[in-house]
Amino acid sequence: MTDSSAAAPPRERRTPGLLVAALPVVLMLIVMIAGTVWLGLDPVVLLVTACAVTGVIARWLGVTWDEMLMGIRSKIDDAMPALLILISIGMLIGTWTLSGTIPMIVDWGLKAIQPSWIVVLSFLITMIVSTVTGTSWGSVGTVGVALIGVAGGLGVSLPMTAGAIISGAYFGDKMSPMSDTTNLAPAVAGSTLFEHIRHLLYTTGPAAVLSCVLYLFLGRGQHADGLAARRTADLRAVLEHGFHFNLLLLLPPAVILVGAVMKKPPLPTIIASSAVAGILGGVLQGFSLQQIGSSASTGFTVSMLSGHGGIDPHHVSAAAGTLLNRGGMASMASTMLIGLAGFAFAGILTETGCLDVLMHRLLTKVRRTGGIILATALTSVGTALSMGVSYLTIIVPGQAFRDIYPERGLAPKNLSRTLEDSGTVFVPLVPWTEAATYMSTTLGVATMAYAPYAFLNYFGVIIAVICGYTGIGIARQEPVRRTTGEPAPAAAV
Repeated sequence: MTDSSAAAPPRERRTPGLLVAALPVVLMLIVMIAGTVWLGLDPVVLLVTACAVTGVIARWLGVTWDEMLMGIRSKIDDAMPALLILISIGMLIGTWTLSGTIPMIVDWGLKAIQPSWIVVLSFLITMIVSTVTGTSWGSVGTVGVALIGVAGGLGVSLPMTAGAIISGAYFGDKMSPMSDTTNLAPAVAGSTLFEHIRHLLYTTGPAAVLSCVLYLFLGRGQHADGLAARRTADLRAVLEHGFHFNLLLLLPPAVILVGAVMKKPPLPTIIASSAVAGILGGVLQGFSLQQIGSSASTGFTVSMLSGHGGIDPHHVSAAAGTLLNRGGMASMASTMLIGLAGFAFAGILTETGCLDVLMHRLLTKVRRTGGIILATALTSVGTALSMGVSYLTIIVPGQAFRDIYPERGLAPKNLSRTLEDSGTVFVPLVPWTEAATYMSTTLGVATMAYAPYAFLNYFGVIIAVICGYTGIGIARQEPVRRTTGEPAPAAAV
């Protein structure tokens, strides 16, 4: 007699066919594009819907619920350091505003920068800061906020300025030896950090020059009218009456720069900078302990300026409100939710084995060097569209192509460079990703508005594919078979 209480045997896992393997990705893209672009729905709800649909497909393929949870946990564990940094950047923005650091930098910019120069300077300044600090998000959340405030005060196009800021920020995200993705790409591809950075100069260097020329050209068409002049005067009046400016207000940025140069972990460095800013806000600006805590937690608001320099918070200009009402750990909640939902989708999708099937089919069609570079870039961009996480745009295609490059006689640094040229910089251009939500929320410009102006984020991958088909900047080595170690045929140019 059969024991009815005995556990049911585990369900046999199925290997998905090509159509089934493509189904979760296709459905996810349809849901996200239709929901965000046409229906204006919350990306978090759409990502949860995509997770549910993918979960049904995974269950049909024999993946258990416990296995899905393990996949989700694995992805979230990998992302936890980045999520903690994200929360701390919210605190940084709030305390830098309260201390007067961001208002002082904006005031300097309004006095010294002409409207025709703000776009190209936004690109160059964030490029330098992100290269020194190694963080695109931190650069956008600090000097980026100040620069977008200057642009708003001068009456310059905010989408154009935001695009320049993001382009400059992602230059450092690719080129800085202190950037997490710059270290991750060569580790996944099998190259080394500094040969990876040197190899990036073939693509990122020309992309930066072309972007700079375009920003200089577009910026020349930006001029301040009478309304912009009045708006600038009103904004400067609020900043100069509401805050006491002092060179000591440069201490919070100095803490970030020193921490970056000394290669200290970013999270404690950001917290230390926030603490210094909070102290300055209390000592120099006269804010209470409760206000300092509120700025770190929920963000700075113009209502905190009540009684400062005779300012009436109810009658400040719109530009001042946009600049000052920002920051706080709570402001990162929506970005955190998008990140968690994206990692949940990625975890379930990985457990299904669908990505392995799609990659195998793709690689059987690729023969030429240009095709390999193009396939890597498209896979990385596809991962950005479907999973929306910068790390995964490097890890997923990196693992898939890691053995292909040596087999085809291509040095691993070609792979690490292409991973950085495509997925890393494409994520902030996809509206439903964590990075895009952060950028749009922090700068106050919608993703679809700034995306056309983020030139560096496009040029790198275009130049990478051109290099692949022309052979320029392609490093070669003796082809090696992955199993026997015997010489293998090289890829055709």
